[in-house]
Amino acid sequence: MSDQRDLPGSYADAHGKHRPPNRYGPGHTYLGVPHASLREPESLTGAQAVIVGAPFDAGTSYRPGARFGPQAIRGTDYLPHSGYRPHLALRVDPLGELGVVDVGDVNMPQLDSEGGLSRLMEACRQVSAAGAIPVVLGGDHTITYATAQGVAKHHGFGRLALIHFDAHADTGDSEGGLWGHGTPMRRLIMSGAIRGDRFLQIGLRGYWPDPPILEWMADQRMRWYEMTEVVERGLDACLTEALALAADDCDGVFLSVDVDVVDPGMAPGTGTPESGGLTSRQLLDAVRRIGMESNLLGMDVVEVAPAYDQSDVTALLGNRVVLETLSGVTVRRKREA
Repeated sequence: MSDQRDLPGSYADAHGKHRPPNRYGPGHTYLGVPHASLREPESLTGAQAVIVGAPFDAGTSYRPGARFGPQAIRGTDYLPHSGYRPHLALRVDPLGELGVVDVGDVNMPQLDSEGGLSRLMEACRQVSAAGAIPVVLGGDHTITYATAQGVAKHHGFGRLALIHFDAHADTGDSEGGLWGHGTPMRRLIMSGAIRGDRFLQIGLRGYWPDPPILEWMADQRMRWYEMTEVVERGLDACLTEALALAADDCDGVFLSVDVDVVDPGMAPGTGTPESGGLTSRQLLDAVRRIGMESNLLGMDVVEVAPAYDQSDVTALLGNRVVLETLSGVTVRRKREA
């Protein structure tokens, strides 16, 4: 377990106000929700979802810059940062009704990958233990090894299904070192945190992974929906099947969204763009369904790299992925109440 001093806390600005310790950029919270601190567990009381920043891109294989993703996702919006966002269609306010708080960024120095990932894992475990959903803003996809495993440490290894939106499988066996954004899904399965037969991937396309990696994935009984299948069958049909598999003999779902699942014409601000992906509308509809139709226990949004963005469209998409998912969760919990 990490030392409490390694967990997100707060700092006092020139006016004496306590703000989250955001590593890259100003100390503001996600859309103005209240600040909390993992060093003060009582500050999480009443929160059903907790925003955690993971400013890490030491695992990138092509274009770095996702370390600036958390701040871009937190702040990109044209409305006041009031902590109030009523959903037009669903008639819920996910931020207020779920009591969402933001604990700031985990300390993830780029030259200490293992240490930073360990701290992130502990942060997600602590949020889960407090009865809340960790909502992690990345960062490159390396972080999912820590985020999903942190949630599994509380809820039980093998008890989570993982629904993964991505252009790439991220099941490589080597990335030039122990850590990389092309390896986390293999590492999660090998750790025992996530069962291979409850690992659902949507949106794969392009020219990687190679056949030997696909064979390994098949041996683990992973289920992946390539874009060719999504186009032929329709995203709704594929997602319905994935949700059914995720609910079978598992206690809940971890959702991992790489923004490069969306076509780079709609989400250019990412490190490894791949043409021919989902539309932003399809992704938002899908994550809302997952929030409404599954027991969501954790999520991350990764690979937003603002340096390659155009007019903040990718950062805004990442922001809305969080809102749409949490709106779905709010509807589900109101129905169950």
